[in-house]
Amino acid sequence: MTSSITEQEFMDRFIRELVRLGGEEFDDGSSVAEYAIEVAPLYWAEPWQREDGPEACAEADFDCWERA
Repeated sequence: MTSSITEQEFMDRFIRELVRLGGEEFDDGSSVAEYAIEVAPLYWAEPWQREDGPEACAEADFDCWERA
C-alpha cells in the first residue's frame, strides 16, 4: 500500500522502474523516460492503481508493450 506516498515520489519511482524494465530507448529511438513522464499521471489519477504502487503500475504498463 502506498497511501502516504506523494505524487512526486510516485512519478519518480514509476519513471525509474519503467526505465529499468524497458531500457533508455524504444526500438524507434524515442525516450522511455519521456513516455513514462507522460503516462505516470494517468496511473496516479486512479486511486486503485495508485494503491498498487508505482513499481507495480510500471510493470503492468511494461507488460502491455509489444516487443519484437
